[in-house]
Amino acid sequence: MTREIAMSTKYDPKQVEPGRYETWVKKGFFKPNNNKKAKPYSIVIPPPNVTGKLHLGHAWDTTLQDMLIRQKRMQGYDTLWLPGMDHAGIATQAKVEARLAEQGISRYDLGREKFVDKVWEWKDEYADIIHQQWAKLGLSLDYDRERFTLDEGLNKAVRKVFVSLYEKGLIYRGEYIINWDPKARTALSDIEVIHKDDKGAFYHVKYPFTDGTTFDGKDYIEIATTRPETMMGDVAVAVNPSDERYKDLVGKEVILPLQGRHIPIIADQYVDPEFGTGMVKITPAHDPNDFQVGNRHNLERINTMNEDATMNANAGKYEGMDRFEARKAIVADLEDQGYMLRVEPIVHSVGHSERTGVQVEARLSTQWFVKMKPLAEMALKNQETEDKVHFQPSRFEHTFTQWMENVHDWVISRQLWWGHQIPAWYHKKTGEVYVGMEAPADSENWEQETDVLDTWFSSALWPFSTMGWPDTDAEDFKRYFPTNTLVTGYDIIFFWVSRMIFQSLEFTGKRPFKDVLLHGLIRDEQGRKMSKSLGNGIDPMDVIDKYGADALRWFLTNGSTPGQDIRFSYTKMDAAWNFINKIWNASRFVIMNLDDNTQPTLPPQAEWKLADKWIISRLNDTIKDVNYFFDKFEFGETDRALYNFIWNDFCDWYIEMAKEDLNGNDAQAKKNTQQILCYVLDKILRLLHPIMPFVTEKIWLTMPHEGETLVTATYPTVDEAVIDRDAEEQMENLIELIKAVRNNRAEVNAPMSSAIDILIKTTAPATKEILESNQEYIQRFCHPKKLVISPEVTAPTLAMTSVITGAEVYLPLADLIDLDEEIARLQKEVTKLESEVARGTKKLSNEKFVANAPEAIVAKEKEKLAGYQEKLAATTKRIAELQAAK
Repeated sequence: MTREIAMSTKYDPKQVEPGRYETWVKKGFFKPNNNKKAKPYSIVIPPPNVTGKLHLGHAWDTTLQDMLIRQKRMQGYDTLWLPGMDHAGIATQAKVEARLAEQGISRYDLGREKFVDKVWEWKDEYADIIHQQWAKLGLSLDYDRERFTLDEGLNKAVRKVFVSLYEKGLIYRGEYIINWDPKARTALSDIEVIHKDDKGAFYHVKYPFTDGTTFDGKDYIEIATTRPETMMGDVAVAVNPSDERYKDLVGKEVILPLQGRHIPIIADQYVDPEFGTGMVKITPAHDPNDFQVGNRHNLERINTMNEDATMNANAGKYEGMDRFEARKAIVADLEDQGYMLRVEPIVHSVGHSERTGVQVEARLSTQWFVKMKPLAEMALKNQETEDKVHFQPSRFEHTFTQWMENVHDWVISRQLWWGHQIPAWYHKKTGEVYVGMEAPADSENWEQETDVLDTWFSSALWPFSTMGWPDTDAEDFKRYFPTNTLVTGYDIIFFWVSRMIFQSLEFTGKRPFKDVLLHGLIRDEQGRKMSKSLGNGIDPMDVIDKYGADALRWFLTNGSTPGQDIRFSYTKMDAAWNFINKIWNASRFVIMNLDDNTQPTLPPQAEWKLADKWIISRLNDTIKDVNYFFDKFEFGETDRALYNFIWNDFCDWYIEMAKEDLNGNDAQAKKNTQQILCYVLDKILRLLHPIMPFVTEKIWLTMPHEGETLVTATYPTVDEAVIDRDAEEQMENLIELIKAVRNNRAEVNAPMSSAIDILIKTTAPATKEILESNQEYIQRFCHPKKLVISPEVTAPTLAMTSVITGAEVYLPLADLIDLDEEIARLQKEVTKLESEVARGTKKLSNEKFVANAPEAIVAKEKEKLAGYQEKLAATTKRIAELQAAK
């Protein structure tokens, strides 16, 4: 047992936290315990992108994981918390390109190999920063097992998955309309597109008939479009086959304005007769629905744009123009040549790239896809089994199910240089496609696909690829997979959670994790999402520098309800620091009052006083609550249980009561109290350690203890034998009396230093016995000049009155009491009691509550209601007595 030097007079995280984490890592406390008899418990960290520093959301996410893994470690589980980072293809490449642009360099100037070297430099730079941030947060990660989504082992897993899906026909290459980011020059999946309301217009344009046909008295039809820049790619006009208005026009041709090309009028079910004119232009290379129509009618696909969204040769005179410049030029020409009928301003939803922010183009492109239907059906079917993934909160399972039921094929190829290069090769002469784990034997005749895979393709394998898969004999894979809990934000259910589930089921036959705990977003005090544009972002490292990591962790868990957002505020951070300071001061008092030979063990139960029985019972209630709420992921409730016990029960009451014995002449009573103080504080520190590891370790190492660190110390368990409901009830009765006397003193400015008469009329024999046998506490905390405890007490007319459980308390302070004010005060008390009676009555009249709540909870509610009813009757009676005395 090694004890640290004495504690300073005030809690200072800058004196407590530095160096402690390095010691934990150096001594290997975060590694699995290698006890094969212990039950394994594993978490893989959601790998942060190496695009920049961690934000408050990361701090929240990882704090919850750290709490879980620290508690399980202390409970004796063989725990693994595996760290790692994500290469974040498009996002990281965009960051590096932006940095190079500041130097006047593009990736094309460097070439692929040198550019990728630059990205690795960026990765190393930001990985170092993230490591420092993890350390400051106190995350108990096993760094020996750290992984990166582009490391050799994960690349092997990615290639294995790609080849396997390809051989099963679940990966295919085809020409489709995809979402295209013209700034990053890459394809995007549907969920990488953010829809925003933009100002736009419906442009109503004449498409003249080629043969002099007239319709509705006009020699043209009217077509409305929001994207005139794509007109040069029009190949048809479509109407619904059931639309009687246009049945005679099907088969006719119209002239494409500005270009003069003849295009047919066709019939297709896709067209909504109720929308607009019921006639739409068909541009298969620039619209996903038009693409399908084109396939059905064997129409030509005319792509009019380059990769950077400038117009190509198919756009004719507009070649070389930016798409939006081309729109203006085409609109001007339509107006000049008499084709424009009218322009109707609108606001409509337009897709933007999640990463670069630019407007996405629907573009015809040859890409690699995953056929999603079979994989989605397997994932949905698994949710009907005992091996399902449990969503916390459960309502998010609906979000998962809905997405899986409506999923589209997943475009997985990206036109980037940073990422897993697709393991496909094309023969230089024949064009044959080869897909395999390694390059073809005669590699000089083959060229590898230049595209890389979507970042989420490798991230989807994270829970098992990090454990050594595809080597199914890997020790970690056999022991720690499937993992137990995934903690992540509800905003990436589609991106990541869903994909991990179907890939894990496909390749391991098992779910990737038992539970997925979904938290919300951290917002500012006004409830706004934190963003650069609003300038309301908070750097968690700045918060730690000011308040300490433990205070930040306490704040992040204190407001944490599964699935809900939380609001950051410095007022709450102040409260978190104040709570730790309260723990610090209480601990310091306890430690200063311990003898060198005091141990955190309980004295014989027969020697316990009422306060001792009460605090030990309340401690075990708290242990029970904390374990219950931890298992339910209700960390806010965990914190409330700890806060109430530590601040109210231990600090405000037990420590104050303990001072009687610590300062008294009874040596055995003093020794017993020292042991109980030491025992309870030891258990408090163990309970708190998963939430605030730094300060608890410092305090624990300063007091008597067995063991080297709290990190691997035993977590408290409930001792049912010492839960004493009678002692709790008696102590609550005593505390209620003390509070009532103190409050009444305060109302008439009678200081605690002045002795006063206290008359207690007991209405229950048990209350009389409790108060008489604990007069030492009443003497210390109420300072009576004369104390009377009897059922025969007559209420003085001029007395402050309080009704407590089983008694009425009178303070005859005639010189200080105004009768009208006393009546008004008691009437306010009646209002409060009436409210409590109404609440309790309503709760107990709820058949659902009575039928489903545990019997003990219902009994407690009935007991509380009876108590409030008794107090209400007594208070009402007292008001009547005072009014009669006026």
